[in-house]
Amino acid sequence: MGRRLGEITRNNTKCMVEVNGVPLIDRLLGQLCSVDLRRVILVVGYQGQRLIDHIGHRYDGRLDIVYAENPVYDRTNNIYSLSIVKDKMQDDDTLLIESDLIFSDRLIPMIVDNPYPNLALVAKYESWMDGTMVRIDQDSNIVNFVPKEAFDYSDAGAYYKTVNIYKFSREFSRQKYVPFLDAYTKAVGNNEYYENVLRIISMLSSHDMKALPIGNEKWYEIDDKQDLDIAEALFADDKDVLRKYYGRYGGYWRFPQMLDFCYLVNPFFPTRRMKDELRSNFDVLLTEYPSGMKVNTLIASKCFGVSEDYIVPGNGAAELIKILMEGTEGKTGFIRPTFEEYPNRFCPERQVTFVPSDSDYRYTADDLMAFFADKDIATLLLINPDNPSGNYIPKGDLLRLAAWCEERAIRLVVDESFVDFSSESIDSASQSVSGGLPAGAHRNSLLSNAQLEAYPHMAVMKSISKSFGVPGLRLGILASADTALIARIKAEVSIWNLNSFAEFFMQIYNKHEGDYRKACQKFLSERDDFERNLRTIPFFRVMPSQANYFLCEVLPPYKASDIVIRMLRQHNILTRDCSGKPGLDPHRQYMRIAVRNHEDNTRLVDSLRQIIK
Repeated sequence: MGRRLGEITRNNTKCMVEVNGVPLIDRLLGQLCSVDLRRVILVVGYQGQRLIDHIGHRYDGRLDIVYAENPVYDRTNNIYSLSIVKDKMQDDDTLLIESDLIFSDRLIPMIVDNPYPNLALVAKYESWMDGTMVRIDQDSNIVNFVPKEAFDYSDAGAYYKTVNIYKFSREFSRQKYVPFLDAYTKAVGNNEYYENVLRIISMLSSHDMKALPIGNEKWYEIDDKQDLDIAEALFADDKDVLRKYYGRYGGYWRFPQMLDFCYLVNPFFPTRRMKDELRSNFDVLLTEYPSGMKVNTLIASKCFGVSEDYIVPGNGAAELIKILMEGTEGKTGFIRPTFEEYPNRFCPERQVTFVPSDSDYRYTADDLMAFFADKDIATLLLINPDNPSGNYIPKGDLLRLAAWCEERAIRLVVDESFVDFSSESIDSASQSVSGGLPAGAHRNSLLSNAQLEAYPHMAVMKSISKSFGVPGLRLGILASADTALIARIKAEVSIWNLNSFAEFFMQIYNKHEGDYRKACQKFLSERDDFERNLRTIPFFRVMPSQANYFLCEVLPPYKASDIVIRMLRQHNILTRDCSGKPGLDPHRQYMRIAVRNHEDNTRLVDSLRQIIK
């Protein structure tokens, strides 16, 4: 009946739900056409006649389709639906397939061609999976079926999820399954699951049922709208697949086997020690209210070494960007290509855009001052290092630009979300460094009272997601000695704009600051190694970067979209096609590739080399 799918199944049975325009039942019957089957039996119930009419005679000559009806579908479960056709199961070897599945074309041949007569396709447990789990031994025997109520998260690493595609031999159905099915329904009733019968059989230690792990083959069980949304991304065709993934704007943990080289975070922080501290406080952070803006401002002030009057924490930098840009008057200068969240939040008619003439999209503070000198702008927006180019203006030159803006009463907004990845950003000396930063601080950062007070027209934005590796916390800060600006933004955010986990992260960060500096130093070494390896790919022209990503020009005859799709389809690696991004040469092809840990980076480079082969 598919109640969890709401209006989608109001007039359709579940197997008629469309994924990318194709009903599940049509996809399944098309896959079964490739197998030599004697007949296909569909057990129908809810909206059964509509399903029969939908199938009609389209498969005549290819599949012998017959129907069995469960007239009490609303009072029974799948054990009764299966019992309706138990006699037919004893006539032939049987494939048992649930109708709310979408899966790779390779799965049916995989189970049919396998020599084991009684077999269940299984997948290693992942967080999205629900329902019956199994344990298997080293000989692929299913030794236990684990019902939902017996699921133990401490054992999750040992579980496999049944894909709900089974193969039963005629002998197994006759001698084991059907007799146990009859006894079970007689004792327990018909509002049960057929897997419970398999569970009882598995307890006999006869090893009748084997498991066949499907590895990285794609499949999904569609129970609700979120399942349908994910399935449409997994099984999209080439023309839509990137839109389906990119349009999610994250949430890629729902695709656990996929490597995400799109989103940009520190691969080496937080450390296990810091995660353990967060985990140890999970219960209280989950069940208690966070503090309001006043307390969180105090904590942010302590964490980042900036006066409370100069800083405002946000629910991610995105919250602060929206308020800042929508409240900005006059014309604003942008450098493109850039992070589009800023210009997207600003009136297009009031944008003045600088595009570097350099083929690597390099530019300097002097280039910006020369270009904007005769432009009537009230604000200049700079991301440093820039995204996606990785261009970086050294701190000394950036302060010259800040002074130039100060003389002209231009507000300089500097987004330094990636600055901790810039070379020599960490000062490990025991003395203080210039600009009033404490020992061990990030000397390329502008976050200090002295620097903010020297340039009161300057505002510094920082997304904590990127360099600190915690995008799930949704945490960002904006700092400026313009106390009127900071007060306005504080007034516009909600009183509880931070969750308790983000608040606690700021509370404990300074204890782990030494580990953060080490993580950034480790990152610099990994980025250098990754750059050397990327430069061995002959269809890439890799541009220098001071951030945690590289902008790569894709050289003819290769196309960025083709490479991105092949990496996703063949290697389950998601990369970013930047071709067409405003400011990039429209006649060239570009990809942006994040820097991850060494193992992941090596896997990406090896996959790119396979494309060459």
